[in-house]
Amino acid sequence: MSTDALVSLAGPISGEGGPGLFLRIIVVASFVGVGLLAWILLRAGRKS
Repeated sequence: MSTDALVSLAGPISGEGGPGLFLRIIVVASFVGVGLLAWILLRAGRKS
């Protein structure tokens, strides 16, 4: 998918001129995912 397609898809989600809210949601979800992955890896390393 091109950047223009992503911006046009994010348009209805965000009330602003650009994909601001959409990108914020993606960034927060990424941080949560990285945190969960780190937690799982740390727990797996502790057991062995």
